[in-house]
Amino acid sequence: MLMAALPFSGITVKEAVEMTFIGTLCLLLVLTTLAGHLANRMGVPAVIGQILVGIIVGPAVLNWVQLNSILQIFSQIGVVILMFIGGLESNLGLLKKYLRPAVVVAIIGVIFPIVMIGAAGLAFSLKPFEAIFVGVVFSATSVSISVEVLRDYQSLDTKEGATILGAAVADDIIGVILLSVMIGMMGTQGAKAGQSPVNLGLVFLEQLLFFGVTYLMVKWIVPYLMRAGEKLLMASSVTITSMVICLGMAWLANLAGLSGAVGAFFAGIAVAHTPYREVIENHMEPIGYALFVPMFFAGIGLNMSFANLNHSIGLVIVLTALACLSKLTGCGLGALINGFDIHSSYMIGSGMISRGEMGLITAQIGFSVHLLSASYYSDLILVIILSTIVAPLLLKNAIHHLPQSKNVDVPAV
Repeated sequence: MLMAALPFSGITVKEAVEMTFIGTLCLLLVLTTLAGHLANRMGVPAVIGQILVGIIVGPAVLNWVQLNSILQIFSQIGVVILMFIGGLESNLGLLKKYLRPAVVVAIIGVIFPIVMIGAAGLAFSLKPFEAIFVGVVFSATSVSISVEVLRDYQSLDTKEGATILGAAVADDIIGVILLSVMIGMMGTQGAKAGQSPVNLGLVFLEQLLFFGVTYLMVKWIVPYLMRAGEKLLMASSVTITSMVICLGMAWLANLAGLSGAVGAFFAGIAVAHTPYREVIENHMEPIGYALFVPMFFAGIGLNMSFANLNHSIGLVIVLTALACLSKLTGCGLGALINGFDIHSSYMIGSGMISRGEMGLITAQIGFSVHLLSASYYSDLILVIILSTIVAPLLLKNAIHHLPQSKNVDVPAV
């Protein structure tokens, strides 16, 4: 049936579907480019315009475009490439230096959302387990959008940028562990959903193994692979090799129960410590920003829906405010404890607010194993997207309020 010819057209259904997707891709590229341009002209981060495109043309408003499986794949590739570029532009020395502050920021930044949002969930009559799960969802951070804003304002390679990146990686690991614990505690409900019991020991072992492999990749394997790639008699062989490394490490991170973005980020760090950094950076940016990265930001907007909003507007408003406030205060407090001044702490807290794909993935996993009822799932998705839109605005404001004289390297506490 799929290959049957359409009446009066001479093309098959399969070909029609493929051409429809190409038309959709063309529309989204035009609109995200124009929206990014207008956003920059108005002094707003371009990602805001691109996310708004997804909201307007998606189910929330016009319903012209739905986030189907093909667009979802493009979106996932987009976040992987974006984080790979972020790793390329990161300073490993700064990341190592600010590892301890980053871990403290991540831990406090996980505790605050779980307590504040969990309490709000109970106040809105969520079941205790559901309320805790909602808190866990908002304990996650999607640093990919913060990376984009930091790049736009040349703040990625700073002590604040390094702390945000390090805290986001630690935050991701803590979030995965908490989610695994909650799924494991579900027991019978997980079995009803057809899910295998979660072996927490195996999860920890897999993640430990991943970081062991990452160390070997950064230290020896990636430099060897890049040198071998240069010898291949193929155009852009070095760039292809780096892309293989990027996608491969993203896949390995996913196998270990982490976000593929984490693996891509470390792949970027590994490639950055080879003589090919500048070449790869110049080649990867056009690949990512010409197609895949805009699809990632538009995809966030396409997830939004205003269904049943009239019945849950209070919950959405409160959770959105707490989603921003809990990370801003929690991560900001963690930065203050570690010797950052108030301006830097505000910037670090702002950089940790975005939930993006991490929040969406965590919510989806929890919903699939009945950690959250269907009546609250769409509200949760809306709150994740709203907080993701607010995050780059706050981060831009924080960067502009950071005195230039203080935006230099200082001793870590």
